[in-house]
Amino acid sequence: MRLADLMQTDVKTISEARPAEEAWELMKLHGLHHVVVVQGALVVGVISDGDLRNVRPELRREVSVASMMNRDVVTAKPHTTVRDAANLMRGRAVGCLPVMEGPDLVGIVTTTDLLELIARSGLDRSHLAPQVRQTAHFPRTNK
Repeated sequence: MRLADLMQTDVKTISEARPAEEAWELMKLHGLHHVVVVQGALVVGVISDGDLRNVRPELRREVSVASMMNRDVVTAKPHTTVRDAANLMRGRAVGCLPVMEGPDLVGIVTTTDLLELIARSGLDRSHLAPQVRQTAHFPRTNK
């Protein structure tokens, strides 16, 4: 499966010049954890609810999205496989991937999207070799 088959195409964006409180309100209004930050049509960052959650509302109103966002944006292409996207997100410790086709933002995939895909497909380990099934759990620790 490719990201084009999974991605959300109604991507919420916000200008980096807007108050951070507007990003927070946009997330709450639409039930989002991430908003893509743009300067014109250019993707310049991502801001998450984690970036804003513990910031006092009066401070969020005073500071810009640019001052709170993550500028190190990790992106993917529509033809990226879901497996490659999951590995990229895990390796870079990000909760979303803006999906780009050339310079254009065409979608977004989040950790939640990947978890919902797993839940819908029903992760079944019965087809795995016995040695893989035996090591596919966490050992108990005594504390």
